[in-house]
Amino acid sequence: MRSLVLAVTSIAVFCSPLLADQVVLKNGDRLSGTVTKSDGKILVLKTEFMGDVTIQWPAIDTIASNQPLHVVTQSGKTLVGPVNTSDGNLSVTTTTGEVATVPRAEVTALRNDQEQAAYEKSLHPSLSQGWNVGGNVGFALTRGNSETKNLALAFTGDRKTNQDEISLYANTVYATNDAAGAVPSVTANVTQGGARYSHNLTNLIFAFGSADFQSDALQALNLRSILGGGLGVHAIKTSQTTLDLFFGANYTRESFVGMNMNFAALTLGEELTRKLGASTVLTEKGYFYPDLNQTGQYLATFNLGTITKLSKWLGWQNAFGDIYVTNPPVGKKTNDLLLTTGLNISFTH
Repeated sequence: MRSLVLAVTSIAVFCSPLLADQVVLKNGDRLSGTVTKSDGKILVLKTEFMGDVTIQWPAIDTIASNQPLHVVTQSGKTLVGPVNTSDGNLSVTTTTGEVATVPRAEVTALRNDQEQAAYEKSLHPSLSQGWNVGGNVGFALTRGNSETKNLALAFTGDRKTNQDEISLYANTVYATNDAAGAVPSVTANVTQGGARYSHNLTNLIFAFGSADFQSDALQALNLRSILGGGLGVHAIKTSQTTLDLFFGANYTRESFVGMNMNFAALTLGEELTRKLGASTVLTEKGYFYPDLNQTGQYLATFNLGTITKLSKWLGWQNAFGDIYVTNPPVGKKTNDLLLTTGLNISFTH
């Protein structure tokens, strides 16, 4: 009996490399594991002892898989079956027993069954899936020689799929001077919030609709509403950097104490996201709304922020905002600056 167990164990150990996928590099190195996915630039191989190994696609000489792989070509066609390479081509043995040959240069994606199922699920996620949400809280209090308090809150939410994107944001700053006789006693009371939906028309061009709202008690602004839409371009779209450019029109309604204004305006803007190292993400947004009714009048907004991950769910967030209007109420300033900093709590779903 013991001899039988040893024999079976020996056969399993001997055959395990034969059952694994094989990747041979151009320098002669050979790796064994399970091919999970490739985007035509890199290939991910899951190994027993080294975990996921990322391999540059041009560095690969041959691939031999025993498991079925989903091979996607530039024409959009998908072939399924075990894969072998020879003479710069991928040979896919389909379920019918036929062997299809695809030039390596025409392969845009390669996935095993698990990755293919996850990819297909990502094409049509439910509205509750795919969210990245974060909240920022900051509070300061002084007593003694000075008596003040300051509360800063910020929220961001983003849901991005291959077809569209939903972005949400909100932030507020409220501060008071509690000293006896202080005028004004409320030194800041600003709230901003909004949402934007964009849908990809092509890989480069998308359509969008947006709604932005703001109130500022010290500027005598009860509510500013900006409802707009238009077209945009994905000017840069890489794993490290994205840059979107916007062009459209909007309808703006401003309600000040004792004065209301309604007008149509253009929407010109850009949004930048940049990964700085492994743990920090920088975001920057700039929008320009020239009034179509009164030449020379406009509204401009600028936002800059960073989030540095301290753990999977905890980070440190900094956010700076500037809102500029050319025609504020009499006695009010044209600029409003907003700065918040504090801990950021985030989660994904």
